Amino acid sequence: MDRNAKFETFKALHEGEGAFVIPNPWNAGTAIILETLGFEALATTSAGLAFAMGRCDGTAAISREMALENAREIVAATKLPVSADLEGGFGDRPEDCAETIRLASEAGLVGGSIEDATGETGSPIHAFSHAVERIAAAAEAARDLPFLLTARSENFLYRRPDLDDTIRRLQAFEEAGADVLYAPGLPDLESIRLVCASVSKPVNVVMGLSGPTWSVAQLERAGVKRISVGGSFARAALGGLIRAANEVRERGTFTYAVEALPDAEARRLMESRTR
Repeated sequence: MDRNAKFETFKALHEGEGAFVIPNPWNAGTAIILETLGFEALATTSAGLAFAMGRCDGTAAISREMALENAREIVAATKLPVSADLEGGFGDRPEDCAETIRLASEAGLVGGSIEDATGETGSPIHAFSHAVERIAAAAEAARDLPFLLTARSENFLYRRPDLDDTIRRLQAFEEAGADVLYAPGLPDLESIRLVCASVSKPVNVVMGLSGPTWSVAQLERAGVKRISVGGSFARAALGGLIRAANEVRERGTFTYAVEALPDAEARRLMESRTR
């Protein structure tokens, strides 16, 4: 499937009935597994990539080049449309965001997200007007590409639980040309319902973070179109590793192998890449 066909498939998922889940692989192997399990689209995760590289997410430890190389490997491993976590656009200027979108498209991605976080402790969120200018520049770059732009308002992840400002930002991002809207960390279903009712574009919600969780059915009834898992699948895998390692170190036993993916099954999944 070429990039244009992948884009049309991805776009159609946002226009169809109900909500869909877009899981977040962090390398080629996990992308292959998730495709084999029947998911219809994938998204990269900056957190999963950072953990795999022994780094911390959200500290500018992952460069644009690293993120896009990881994305290329995932795109090459799967026939599914792939969107990318493009963090803050890898630069403060609107031009930086636009260039990131162009480079992401060249890497084979058919979508990606730009957030309004600055990466600075003292001033974690871009000023409203500047945040909107950044999304407008990204949207302009995406307009002539097969690329679906997601705009993120990060208030709730940075201890700024201002729902009114979050909605104001999402509405402005929609007006600036974003195709999908996303405010991670919303505290309850009522807030999610209000966000979905306040915009006309599809809304993404992330599950698997700390705090309350809701089912796909509950989120769909609240108006959510797309559900991602962020770095939570990567953290689930790390949790399994730690449990297995602690069993060996503390008890000297190896019962973890009972729940481990059998070698034959792992081989079968990886071989599916060439079919």
